[in-house]
Amino acid sequence: MDVGAPHPDRGPAEDRQRPVGCYPGSFDPPTVAHLAVAEAAVAAAGLLRLDLVVSRAALGKEHLGDETIASRVSTLEQVAANRPWLGVVVTDRRLIVDIAEGYDLVVVGADKWRQVTDPTWYGGDPSARDAALARLPRVLVAPRGDDRPDDVELLEIHPELRDVSASAIRSGAPHAAGWILPEARPR
Repeated sequence: MDVGAPHPDRGPAEDRQRPVGCYPGSFDPPTVAHLAVAEAAVAAAGLLRLDLVVSRAALGKEHLGDETIASRVSTLEQVAANRPWLGVVVTDRRLIVDIAEGYDLVVVGADKWRQVTDPTWYGGDPSARDAALARLPRVLVAPRGDDRPDDVELLEIHPELRDVSASAIRSGAPHAAGWILPEARPR
């Protein structure tokens, strides 16, 4: 699915009462931890669907071209193909608060949650940060390593998956090769 502004489609009337969530990220590459986080969010919140949302202009990733994003989205669509509860959305939105608009919940990792709650990203203004946070729907946070933020709803993720890192995969770390989802492995 390719939209500039996500608006969750709930489908048939009997499904309209079930929440739809979003999980923004670069998913470069999609890992076993990304999938475990998605599965945990669906189970914890009783989601009808969780959309993996890739921004065309993600903060800090402006260097990625359309071909890179198209390739990543194609891979994510393969990941979602046999998982009817998983969707793929591309957006022009950059900020988590904007990406999450229209969804019932948003899923982020602990590291991203630390950024979202850091006043530095709001010009050092805690009230601007608080106003942005007030716009968020329900938030589910996946622990990362030993980072388990307080005052937020944490997902239960197997401890072995908390250290999985797409960055380690991209840098060619030998121990990280098994972390890539089969759909994302080079053929």
